[in-house]
Amino acid sequence: MFFKRLRDEIDAAMRRDPAARTRLEVALLYPSFHALVAYRLAHALWARGWRLLGRFISQAARAFTGIEIHPGAMIGQRFFIDHGMGVVIGETAEIGDDVMLYHGVTLGGTSLSHGKRHPTLESGVIVGAGAKILGPVTIGANARIGANAVVVKDVPPGASAIGIPARVVPPRDQRQDFVAYGTPTADLPDPVARAIGGLVDQIDRLSARVSELEQAGKGGAAAPSGAGQAPEARVAQLPLRTRG
Repeated sequence: MFFKRLRDEIDAAMRRDPAARTRLEVALLYPSFHALVAYRLAHALWARGWRLLGRFISQAARAFTGIEIHPGAMIGQRFFIDHGMGVVIGETAEIGDDVMLYHGVTLGGTSLSHGKRHPTLESGVIVGAGAKILGPVTIGANARIGANAVVVKDVPPGASAIGIPARVVPPRDQRQDFVAYGTPTADLPDPVARAIGGLVDQIDRLSARVSELEQAGKGGAAAPSGAGQAPEARVAQLPLRTRG
């Protein structure tokens, strides 16, 4: 069972990294695999009450791989960290199956309490390089977190979140199984650009309505003196005050 699980972890790396050529290469040279093996051992010790030894193993793995995984975290099957350096996974973090992280990702806590304070990543999530997911938020199944995003709220399943703080964009194409660095590179909707576009459309509609009202006013009543003139011309026509 243990060796089958290790084989699954190696196969997951082979599927997600085109640079991986052989299983032996992954087993010998991939720090994410080394960190995961150390985590499995440390977590087993942690669950049996050997907390200090579990932390010692996790810290040794951190020094060796640059990946810090707390032994209390819950991690599912076929987990893969591409490149790996700088990844931090907190004590109460929960990670489902087939999740992929890139380097520099933090699953951090925002509370000093001893309860649940780290994120939950459901199955199939991809988190881009440098992203920070903070607090006991839930990232829904098959969601994508863009590179360098800072997530402090829940992300629904199948959605993508980008920016600081992260904003959820419409659900991605469900046929797209893999998004490098959690960031779609084609037809990515920008919520800020969409909001500005909506304001521009509203201004255009208001301008058209004002023009209609002006035309109606000109047809039904005499225009006030100076109407239609430039502001500078209207000011020039004002009578000058005489000094007393």
